[in-house]
Amino acid sequence: MPSFFDPEADILSGDTADIYFVRAQEILRQEGLDPVVTMEVFTSREGVLCGMKEAMALLQQVLPAGSEVWALDEGASMSAKEVVLRITGRYAAFGLYETAFLGMLAHQSGWATAARACVKAAEGIPVVSFGARHVHPRVAPRLEYAAMVGGFAGCATPGGARLGDVPPTGTIPHAMILIFGDTVEATRAFDRHIPVEVNRVALVDTFKDEAEESLRVAAALDDRLWGVRLDTPGERGRVTPDLVKEVRARLDQAGYGHVKIVVSGGVDAQRIRLFADKGAPVDAFGVGSAVSAASPIDFTADIKAIEGKPVAKRGRIPGITENSRLKKIELG
Repeated sequence: MPSFFDPEADILSGDTADIYFVRAQEILRQEGLDPVVTMEVFTSREGVLCGMKEAMALLQQVLPAGSEVWALDEGASMSAKEVVLRITGRYAAFGLYETAFLGMLAHQSGWATAARACVKAAEGIPVVSFGARHVHPRVAPRLEYAAMVGGFAGCATPGGARLGDVPPTGTIPHAMILIFGDTVEATRAFDRHIPVEVNRVALVDTFKDEAEESLRVAAALDDRLWGVRLDTPGERGRVTPDLVKEVRARLDQAGYGHVKIVVSGGVDAQRIRLFADKGAPVDAFGVGSAVSAASPIDFTADIKAIEGKPVAKRGRIPGITENSRLKKIELG
């Protein structure tokens, strides 16, 4: 398992656990109770499963020899109430970490599911994650990773890119263009100093009309310009299908048919479908809060057997829930 999925010290210590799990561990230890239990984790609704790699990294560290784990694959589609994870082992080894692995699955599956909706709406047009600025920096890489599990082609942060084993995507911000005082000069500086393997994408909504700025940077960089990004703010009416069509037409008329158009700024699945329905020639989308603001998918963990004897809380069926999709995980 890649080291960057390994749990942090505060997770291993139980500092992020619900206190009743901490207290349960102490009480059971004092009472000399540590049975072998089978715990199942199931989902509250359908979606895209994500966070399993991180959950496995945690369980790999805490489960002793002789334990057994079955799980769905990372990125698998899951149905409501489906068991996605089954753990058999001594309760003291992993009971403390229920909060952690449920949270890993809940948040990342919610993000991945929202990302999948955008990818489906895009119908083959690449979508890149720009959502890190909407979450706490400690979880930003997990957000970016989950978006890629959901089908995004890339992400903006180096941390997320490492988790997804891709290069980070991004060029220059509005702040740098404002400091330079001119979009073309800022883009030229980017072209001078950044390695050639990074696509040259010019942000063209800072000072002038987007079509005019697109033509200016295309003339300055010519065939070195990979694309232009339209990020028109809401105060100016956001990016519209008609604006994309105009920029495309003007670039083509000037002989810059190779220059691609990236659209960002308040993009979600509904707006992606709008661009498609209107026939706007978008080459890539940047999506942020549509994924970062997605609700987590609730997961529940139940002990279903103790020392091989079927058990369950009221309302649940005792014993193991069969799911032929689960795969046995090699531990150690």
